[in-house]
Amino acid sequence: MRSVNERRGILVRSASRRVEVYDACTLKCVAHQRRCKATRTSSNNDDPPIGTTVSFAPRFDPFAVPALRPLTRKSRIAVAAPASAALDPSHAAAGLEALRKRGLTVETVRSLSLRPQGYLAGDDEARASEMNDLFARDDIDAIFCLRGGYGTLRILEKLDYDALKANPKLVVGYSDITALQLAIYAETGVPSLSGPMVAPDWPKIDETSEHQFWTMAKGKAPIEIIGPYAETLIGMKGGSAEGVLLGGNLTMICSLVGTPYLPDLTGAILFVEDVGEQPYQVDRHFARLKLAGVLEKLGGLVTGAFTHAKPPKGRPSLSLDEVLTHYAQFVRGPVARGLVYGHFADKCTLPIGVKASLEVNDAMSSLKVIDPITRDA
Repeated sequence: MRSVNERRGILVRSASRRVEVYDACTLKCVAHQRRCKATRTSSNNDDPPIGTTVSFAPRFDPFAVPALRPLTRKSRIAVAAPASAALDPSHAAAGLEALRKRGLTVETVRSLSLRPQGYLAGDDEARASEMNDLFARDDIDAIFCLRGGYGTLRILEKLDYDALKANPKLVVGYSDITALQLAIYAETGVPSLSGPMVAPDWPKIDETSEHQFWTMAKGKAPIEIIGPYAETLIGMKGGSAEGVLLGGNLTMICSLVGTPYLPDLTGAILFVEDVGEQPYQVDRHFARLKLAGVLEKLGGLVTGAFTHAKPPKGRPSLSLDEVLTHYAQFVRGPVARGLVYGHFADKCTLPIGVKASLEVNDAMSSLKVIDPITRDA
């Protein structure tokens, strides 16, 4: 295992190159603006568009997905808490019991009923060490996250991504875990599942949602993503796109902008959801993605649920639909809403880091996973 400093040294050198290129592009864009004002002539083809975001060069083929063992009810898994602890120790115990009832062999590295440190499930070193121990093991098929909450961002630079790349396995979770899953993909190309977590979901997961989870985890593809009750997407902007499916919690995605842990989203199909964010906050998040040049790079966009998002009564506000419609115009490819995905019980499981397609037309709107997330050896 390379030390954090050695690994960060590589990132710093990469970051330096990116900053140098970005600064050069910025200067060229400023010069380009000045030339346009002075001469009203078109820009040189070598000049990048104003507002271009320069990304790290991919360190892997985005479609060469590492081979992950299919996840079944006979698999060996580990439960970890890289973010917050369970709101009550009984919730953790119920989640572990629910998983074992499915036939899974379930392990833990540390006690999940330890007293939390504020909103964290232990200090940064303990949470990072737990993940690194599991990354290095070749005898487990997946890491199920106990809960989201807060704190994943604090450990990203402490993780041994090389160990996970050498021993690839699924990481299952959503919400705050989005930061971990996107960082893993950015660093290694290893895909993950944005799916049910141990404490809040597995004790009460409905049959249809669970079936869809296992279908995805076993590696079935191609598969169309539809809701547990056959809900389909609602088109907002027509078109068709094919690219890597990436996404998760909108707040966490925006938190990674400007860091080495946000994957290159050029041509990607991005899916998003959030909780407790009022329309003006969702607006702010999308504005940041627009200003960073992210929205215009996307192949397509799919929005899930924004729960607990109503503004206080009596306060002027845009609606969420108005906010989403406004930012849909900046995505060059298709845009759809109505994905049954978010902070509620009955929802879809979505892969992060595999090839997918999005098609939106007058007759239908469809998100399909093309490549399997796991494969038989």
